[in-house]
Amino acid sequence: MLNPQVLVVDDSKTIRTVISSELKKHSIDVTEAVNGLQGLNFTREQHYDLVITDITMPGIDGYQLCTEIKRNPDTQSTPVIILSSNEKHEQIEKGFEVGAAAYITKNKARKDLLPYIKEILDRAKLLRDKLVLVVDDSKYILNVVESGLTSAGFKVITARNGHEAFEIASEIAPHLILSDINMPIMDGIKLCEKVQNHPGLSHIPFVIMSSGADRRTMRELLHKGAAAFLVKPFNIDQLVITAEKLLSDHFQMILQQRELFKKERTLLMGSITSLIQALEARDSYTRGHSDTVSKLSVKIAEKLSLNDFDCERIAFAARLHDLGKIGIRDDILLKNGPLDDAEFTKIKEHPVLGADILEPIPSMEDIIPAVLHHHERMNGKGYPHGLIGNEIPLWARIISTADVYDALTTDRPYKKAFTHQKTMEFIKNICPDELCPECVRAFQAVMLDMYTPIN
Repeated sequence: MLNPQVLVVDDSKTIRTVISSELKKHSIDVTEAVNGLQGLNFTREQHYDLVITDITMPGIDGYQLCTEIKRNPDTQSTPVIILSSNEKHEQIEKGFEVGAAAYITKNKARKDLLPYIKEILDRAKLLRDKLVLVVDDSKYILNVVESGLTSAGFKVITARNGHEAFEIASEIAPHLILSDINMPIMDGIKLCEKVQNHPGLSHIPFVIMSSGADRRTMRELLHKGAAAFLVKPFNIDQLVITAEKLLSDHFQMILQQRELFKKERTLLMGSITSLIQALEARDSYTRGHSDTVSKLSVKIAEKLSLNDFDCERIAFAARLHDLGKIGIRDDILLKNGPLDDAEFTKIKEHPVLGADILEPIPSMEDIIPAVLHHHERMNGKGYPHGLIGNEIPLWARIISTADVYDALTTDRPYKKAFTHQKTMEFIKNICPDELCPECVRAFQAVMLDMYTPIN
């Protein structure tokens, strides 16, 4: 592997010699320039991983040198350290304004210079050849972000919407994706979801940009796998620091751990699904009940204009709503006839048992209330907590409506299935005392779409 290449620009031979000698001890190749103009010509002739420059020199000074390096597209990603005896605050500020990566005073150089050099070279090595895909429908934002990232050493490719970005990412997997939320054709939420669900792209850190600090959207995207969230307007330094952090070796290790967690979660989901299948296999009358309730709950949620994230989680919650019945004895669960008071009390434990099973799993946190409260009733006469009206979580109210319909239209040991028409009348009659009126209206609209009565 080639040694790092560093250019030292200073009109003092003593300073150049001291810096060069120290760097060569650390396997760093050094080129020396006696003034700013010679240093600028050197940068145009070959690539350097770092330029260290004095300020006061004949010809062009260090500020001008740094400005010219950053102005040239071929060298704008080259980091520059300004090394000066001038400690005035305005001079230091000017150094950063012209694009310097660091400003070190000569009286602190013995202590600070080498650590800064190592840090900058390590960062340059990390960023070298790293490709960032920037997605935004604003041409201005694309230009600003592309320019800033390119200056920091990244390679950048751009897209105007999620659909275009996904096609690019599928062909040339970038190292980082930076995406706006609100875009035509495919927004950032959909793009994030598609990237995370793609086996070849799910490892890529995904950063969301948004002009609104919407906490719900932020939580939704982080749940879908986004690595970070930037609220517009942000400055380029903030963006670069975020990108560098995400691409660091430390984050790559965390990302690998997250991939392992996702695999473990998938196995866990498979285990829970197997539990549900085992539960329903105990009773031929309820086989497929959870899947049916899940599909119907999603249709109700869609009629209520809930977003894709909510629909996805409702589907999962509905599939698990009767999980707690795994802890109910067969002689009660499968009884061929009405339950007595003691038996019914035991059956009423299943929502709590289901919530207890899911409680240790962090990724289940948002669906536990739906599992726990799907037998609550609007009049407060449900269980386990006797919640009233809108105290009952919306997801639970949706699942409750779907659950009642499927239970009534399915044969059970102690009763024959109701017809669709009779079930619809029954549901209408118990609303709003037991079922949520809003959910029932959405449910009725679903039935109009999917059910044609036979005369």
